[in-house]
Amino acid sequence: MDDSPVSILCVIDDDPVYQYTVKRHVLNSNLAQRLQVFEDGEAAIEHFRAHVRDVEELPDIILLDINMPVMDGWTFLEEFVKLRPDLAKDIVIYMVSSSIHDSDLDRARSISQLSGYFIKPISERELRTMIERPKG
Repeated sequence: MDDSPVSILCVIDDDPVYQYTVKRHVLNSNLAQRLQVFEDGEAAIEHFRAHVRDVEELPDIILLDINMPVMDGWTFLEEFVKLRPDLAKDIVIYMVSSSIHDSDLDRARSISQLSGYFIKPISERELRTMIERPKG
């Protein structure tokens, strides 16, 4: 049996370097059994819509970027809030962005669905903190 802290960690981010970094952290520290990667919010939300009742395809934690093509992080959150009541699993979301603008930080703080805001690049220790933090 796998002793990873979470079953599925989902990264919604269009930056291949960041995707690779998270993947390396996850593999190095056995932080998740699976890693889902989506390059924009629309691809992720479509996946979640297609699997609303399938706990094997829904992540435990989402690491969400703000600035992406097609659907940015803010729009993803708006769509996710609509979908959340139908999901078969509670999902924790962290905003992980290179933005240090006060307007983004304030906006993130005002969204109750976000469990935190982290500035890129994130370290393996920060990722572990996100994963091991109690949900409640």
